[in-house]
Amino acid sequence: MNGISDGVAIVTGGGSGIGRATATRFASEGARVVVTDVDVDGGEETVSQIEADGGEATFLEADVTDEDDVKATVETAVDTYGGLDFAFNNAGIEGANESSSQQSRSNWDQVIDINLTGVFLGIREQLPAMLEDGGGAIVNTASVAGLLGFPNLSPYVASKHGVLGLTKTAAVEFSADGIRVNAVCPGVIETPMVARTREEDPEMMEQTAAATPIGRLGDPEEIASAVVWLCSDDASFVTGESLVVDGGYSVQ
Repeated sequence: MNGISDGVAIVTGGGSGIGRATATRFASEGARVVVTDVDVDGGEETVSQIEADGGEATFLEADVTDEDDVKATVETAVDTYGGLDFAFNNAGIEGANESSSQQSRSNWDQVIDINLTGVFLGIREQLPAMLEDGGGAIVNTASVAGLLGFPNLSPYVASKHGVLGLTKTAAVEFSADGIRVNAVCPGVIETPMVARTREEDPEMMEQTAAATPIGRLGDPEEIASAVVWLCSDDASFVTGESLVVDGGYSVQ
């Protein structure tokens, strides 16, 4: 895609699923990628895949809720590759499946900390590096749960609604400086997170696929394509957008 080659990208939660697919897609388009995750084996495997395909990537074990780790991620991009052009703030968890009346404070805090505060910290540290380089593009992982309500997932739904608010605010603040900030809203995608849900409730996952107009769940690579497009020059007039990639689920 236009404008990706020779750029530098950060992908958080890059050890599996959507993060891995997006890191490898950035690399296949010619970007150099800093992959972060708390899952060391998964992150290193992503880098190995990129290198086996002739790409260039570095893995950094990092927790998106730790301010020092987030700063170190940006510093690694700048020190290793000379700057920062793209960031995909993707790391997230689903949390416990309980009604709002049964949700624990500890689960609420953990989900909000990773899914929302983690994105905030990423944006906060990525912006100065991009300003130094004269611009860039940030994409944050929200969800169709950032647009709709889903039972028994109140912390997750709240966190994803919050990601959309952060995205729109940063877009308004920094678009004039050459930094575009967008979000991607995946539907149900074939990831390790969904695999765990399928093990617990296979009937529900079958019903979800049947309720999706396209008739199936999404692939991580389909989200990766959307993310990299949002970072490319082909999306040069797109900022503050919440790009829904859900097979039509949310339009019903």
